[in-house]
Amino acid sequence: MPPKPGVIPLGPLRLGDLLGGAFAVVGRYGKQLLGVGAAAYSGALAVVVAAAAIAYAAVADHLDRILALGADENARSEDWVPLVVAFGSVAVVGMIAAVLSTALMYTAAPAVLQEAVLGRPTTFPVIWRRAWSRMPAVIGTVLLTWLIMLVPILLAWVGFVALVVAAVSTDGGGAQFAVILIGVLGALATAPLATWLWVKFSLAPSAVVFENQGPIAAMRRSSRLVRGDWWRIFGITLLAGAMAGVASYVIQLPFTLLGMFSGALGSMNLGADPNPASVVVAMSGYVLSLLVGQLVSQMIVATFPPLVAGLLYVDRRIRTENLGPVLAEAAAVPPQYTA
Repeated sequence: MPPKPGVIPLGPLRLGDLLGGAFAVVGRYGKQLLGVGAAAYSGALAVVVAAAAIAYAAVADHLDRILALGADENARSEDWVPLVVAFGSVAVVGMIAAVLSTALMYTAAPAVLQEAVLGRPTTFPVIWRRAWSRMPAVIGTVLLTWLIMLVPILLAWVGFVALVVAAVSTDGGGAQFAVILIGVLGALATAPLATWLWVKFSLAPSAVVFENQGPIAAMRRSSRLVRGDWWRIFGITLLAGAMAGVASYVIQLPFTLLGMFSGALGSMNLGADPNPASVVVAMSGYVLSLLVGQLVSQMIVATFPPLVAGLLYVDRRIRTENLGPVLAEAAAVPPQYTA
């Protein structure tokens, strides 16, 4: 039997070793991982809430005028354009905050694994510094991978929008049918290629942290490690994502129910003709509950799959590069770090 100084045996890993190792990391190093996750996603949530509050304050008058319109009145462009700009800006801020916080978690998971595989203790400041220093390179790999996956998604949306337009319109049927066909067939044609590339580069964030690689070099490294084992990595990655998704749903459910109850209580206090401010106050409990549930569940979703991907990276190096003896030798050396 191979030695097991940490969360996994230092030999070729089976499915049970990979999943058990990921759960063991969460159990032994949960404070460090969840600490990084709480800091990342709480900061992102605070930024988005602040941006939404600023946007609402900037366009409150325009929103009041639009809500006061009668059924036969149309909103003026000087009222609805600022609304679109303001809340579009909030969406952009939210997207940037999500990318940064997700990249930080994708960096923290392999940073913890570097010590967990060797059975070494670590601290939150050590993991935070390591994750923060490698986050720009991980952002590069995450963005490049997302851009690959974006192609079939955009084509599918083009087909869906054209289908909706065709359903409510009687003009330009031939052109709309052509757009629908291009979108649907394009999505079906590019989805397998995008999936293949996504799995091919799935080990790149781990290569960034373990080997201090840049984005392009890490993606090349991931491609070499995945070669010959694509289907196994695809299946295990899909299983880890499904497990994280189920756990996220179970965690979010009580928060959703609590938010619905809070929203129902708040709506009972509204008058016959409520103004926008009173509606926002009445729904604040519902929104807050959803945000807290999303925050907690997102930490699970953003932690478990990267841990499994990091262990797959270690497994591939053990299988193809005989990394096991090197790790066993490293595990015998006392850790060299300062808190």
